[in-house]
Amino acid sequence: MVNEGSKPQASVAPPHKLVVLKFAESRASELESLHSVVANRLNNDFRCQRNKRRRTTGHDDRVGRNRFRKKRRVGKEDVTKSDSSKKDEKKVSRHLRRRIELSNNPESGFCTSGDGTKRLRTHVWHAKRFKMIKLWGFHIPLGLHGRGRGSRALLKKLKCGALVHDMSYCTAVQLEGPEDMLLSVLSSVLVPSPSTNSEERLHNMLSGDIFGSAMLHHAGKPFSPTIAPVTYMWRPLTRIAVNREVHNASLCDEQQIIDNGAPFRQLWVWIHSAAFREGYDALRSACERQMDVTGHSLKCTSCEGQLGNLELIGSSAFQLLGKILQPANCISESSWHLKKCSAEEDEDEEESKKTSILNNEEQISSSAIISLIVNDPRTLSRNDIEVVPEGKPPGLLRKSKDQTRSERDAESLSFYPNLEDHSVAECIDLWDASRGICPPVEESVICMEKHHRRKEFICLGGTHLGIQNASTERNSSRLCPILLLKNENLEGSVIRWSIILPLSWVKVFWNTLVSNGAHAIGLKEKHQIACEAGLPYFPLDFPDCNAYSHFMAMEAVASDQKAKLCPPSTRPPKVPIPPPWDCVRLTFDKESSKAGNSQSQGEEDDGHGVPFKGFVARTSSMLIDFLNELGANRLLLFPKRLDQKNCMYKFTKDKEILKQDALNSEANSCKKQCFLRVLLLAHKEGVFEQGAVVCAPHITDVLTFRSKINNRELQIPQYSLKSYFLEIQLGEWDLQIPEDPAVQESYRWPIGFITTGFVRGSKKPVAGALCEATLLSRLREEQWKALPVRQRKKEVYVLVRNLRSTAYRLALATIVLEQQEEDVKFM
Repeated sequence: MVNEGSKPQASVAPPHKLVVLKFAESRASELESLHSVVANRLNNDFRCQRNKRRRTTGHDDRVGRNRFRKKRRVGKEDVTKSDSSKKDEKKVSRHLRRRIELSNNPESGFCTSGDGTKRLRTHVWHAKRFKMIKLWGFHIPLGLHGRGRGSRALLKKLKCGALVHDMSYCTAVQLEGPEDMLLSVLSSVLVPSPSTNSEERLHNMLSGDIFGSAMLHHAGKPFSPTIAPVTYMWRPLTRIAVNREVHNASLCDEQQIIDNGAPFRQLWVWIHSAAFREGYDALRSACERQMDVTGHSLKCTSCEGQLGNLELIGSSAFQLLGKILQPANCISESSWHLKKCSAEEDEDEEESKKTSILNNEEQISSSAIISLIVNDPRTLSRNDIEVVPEGKPPGLLRKSKDQTRSERDAESLSFYPNLEDHSVAECIDLWDASRGICPPVEESVICMEKHHRRKEFICLGGTHLGIQNASTERNSSRLCPILLLKNENLEGSVIRWSIILPLSWVKVFWNTLVSNGAHAIGLKEKHQIACEAGLPYFPLDFPDCNAYSHFMAMEAVASDQKAKLCPPSTRPPKVPIPPPWDCVRLTFDKESSKAGNSQSQGEEDDGHGVPFKGFVARTSSMLIDFLNELGANRLLLFPKRLDQKNCMYKFTKDKEILKQDALNSEANSCKKQCFLRVLLLAHKEGVFEQGAVVCAPHITDVLTFRSKINNRELQIPQYSLKSYFLEIQLGEWDLQIPEDPAVQESYRWPIGFITTGFVRGSKKPVAGALCEATLLSRLREEQWKALPVRQRKKEVYVLVRNLRSTAYRLALATIVLEQQEEDVKFM
């Protein structure tokens, strides 16, 4: 307690450094007295007791290490004597060689295993925790270890947290050339083409504000073979190239060459690795055809091994991004400043807008692209330092947050050698990744800087200790260019963000995301999330692509090998993998004969055993063109259009809609089958598995299942289960029409198959399926005629039977194209 009138005594802070030798010299007498006491108690015998030597020396491996060094020394001395002495020298183990190989972080490219299979940059992290699979030329995490359960916990994390998936196996194809030529190339291979969008959306795409999704085809016709769903984005035109002349045309940033009034543009088309080679060849051939017509040059190159892609899914994804991302211009608030890309005020305002956008997710529109240059997330402190309570020396007290923010930033950046030389302008744009982007600073340097920062905080180190690592940062950077993509989320869908970044930075951002609460997922978990969101999953929901055939062939081999491990008595019945899509044609022909149309099947039967015949309509315009080609404008299919509001309630309550004769007879005479993606919801009970058959019910079946009194189930006989689909050859299945009248009574004709089954644990399980369009229209017509107007539904009643089950379950099928104009979004 300080008396009044007396001067307050200044507290002495602890010394900046503590010298151990001076401390020992000042306490020499005390140490000598303690040593004498201990010596008297031990009788000057300081050896360790024998009963304690085992535990105290068990960790000591100096003997083994010396023996190993001696062998290596002997081997090096005798290396010139004989070749046999080389065998004595111990080689580096595979464990060490692999650790050295995977710890490297080159600017581009994937490291490969012995058979040429590529490894992701996060391979070591996944291999320790996930089940890995060789697929599409990569080692890809399939899912967590176990029996595949845990979907309930996954859905809970999806609702309350954030999930992360490494999609670096997807590759971008870069197209370069005049804008009008690139638009014509995209119009010839993409459905829907960019030109079919509204003027406002097309302008936003060309300016690089939003990205687009479409189906990649081999030709410009809608009914041509499908390759894969793709995502494309344009590089924005820089204001430097628009407002002033270009002085250096060799640089890609300023290469905005005006050619016949069309600016020189760059474009990325992201393709899944399952169909990358086929898609790349299709884009390259389209560019070559365009060059032959116009005579101008187009460039089509692959960005494989240059860019990475991390996908964030969940309700907390945006909050996690705001936690780890700090734009480079945000640090200009502190005592030190980074150099700006340009001295113009409009560019500064644009950068400030990008920074403020990260604080409000509602300001970001769907399919938006945000270009940022962010700091290394490893250098950001998680929490502020705790306040030291009173009574501690004032040298350790923490000042107020507002007063010392700039000081703390300056202190933390004092450990960044030569950081003032780095500027945002010097950081290469992500679109120029082919020229090389500096990899991040090594982890050892970051850890050493944090260690010195902690020592400085407790006054045990100097502020100049981090400068010694300046030589290690010559070929590295602390700034990373990224692109943030907000995937279009429909009503009730999940929130998804994509981070496109240089491949050398993937490991840095992955570790930061996982350490901040993101849960990693594999392919199985991603498939379950796609089913929960009602989105198609590539390639399982795209049977019209070659990638689907290759993937299902691998699934069939794996299923056969798994069945062989079981004894014959407990072996499950064999089911067709993939589903026999050509069997739907028999139902199609059956309805044609019932309508009185005699049609020879010679043309359709050519090439029997083809996995998928027909096409899948994924846009309203494709379905409308199909109906116009048939002349069946009065089919009960109502695709949603952009210029018209599709209100299904008006169609269901319209009493005059069924008075005109429907043109199902004309529709059944078509040689081409059109499949539509539908979402199936069980009417009362049932679990729908992948590969289950979707059948056309009789109107009596619908009335029976809808009645609450009669609970009779519709089943096929157990003995006819194995003969429903009969394997003709290896991998080829055929639908067997029963001859027994008892079996014919319970027989229902297939109209499609389920591509994505229920997710167990979901509160509202939904399955995805593909069904034939005209057969769905016929079912809707029968059901609307049999039911009163007030009991009509916009959904179509169908029957679903799992391939290893005998029971039919009633389900409600919702046609996706009646709810939205396009169905090209995918996961």
